Amino acid sequence: MHKLLITGSNGFVGSYFINKYKDKYKIQTFSFLRDDINSLDCSDMDTVFHLSALVHQMEGESSEAYEKVNVTQTLELAKKAKESGVKHFVFMSTVKVYGEETSNKYSENTHCNPEDEYGKSKLKAEKLLLELESDDFKVIIIRTPIVYGFGVKANIKNLVNLVNKVPLLPFGHIENKRSMVYIGNLCHLVDEVMTQKKDGIFLISDDEPLSTSKLIELIAKNLGKKIYLIKIPFFESLLKLVKPSFHKRLYGSLEVDNTTTKEKLNLRNPYSVEDGIKLMIQQN
Repeated sequence: MHKLLITGSNGFVGSYFINKYKDKYKIQTFSFLRDDINSLDCSDMDTVFHLSALVHQMEGESSEAYEKVNVTQTLELAKKAKESGVKHFVFMSTVKVYGEETSNKYSENTHCNPEDEYGKSKLKAEKLLLELESDDFKVIIIRTPIVYGFGVKANIKNLVNLVNKVPLLPFGHIENKRSMVYIGNLCHLVDEVMTQKKDGIFLISDDEPLSTSKLIELIAKNLGKKIYLIKIPFFESLLKLVKPSFHKRLYGSLEVDNTTTKEKLNLRNPYSVEDGIKLMIQQN
């Protein structure tokens, strides 16, 4: 049985992956908060799946905090893995390495130009990991947009709560395009990468992007709620002025084209975006 070390095992993605694939992999976990990296023995591991990270914060974090968690700890773990003879290192990255919202589609080969400290730290970690790569130590980098599903927090959870409580919302006729990925599709990709023993940079998303209006409608449908989306004159302009970060997430587009990843892995997403939203709501 394939032996797998996972960091961030108590997190959103880690918990799902372990529950879904616990019978396929012999899984050991490691926590930078509870365990000592110097005492870590991964000499009998086939793969390290590194999920532990300081994620994007709405209120921001210091560059030093992102550097410590997303760069320094990642490199410590990777060097330990390489010295121990681990063959594959899977690193969970982000589309934030490309930049922010845009009308252009991001692909595996898009030039990276991160704008916030989170994206910069992830890109720096990617580059340093690739410098460690050798014939005996392969690096897999997986870039994700927003991940959603059972147990999701932050923006998606807030949106679900809002739709659950307020039947009339000023988010009608928003025609942006936003790629997201259901957690089941993301973990399927990770499983395929490890099963096929592929390395390189991979980009994951659901098969179709959603507008904010369509996302709200799907959430309401699966909550069994009647929702009315209206368009209020000047609301968008006011929001952009008062809460630019919220405006960007509600009205901005961030679309990915992961055709290269699909071809390289012969990958098909097991869940549609409608499936993903339904499962997220029903399981909650």
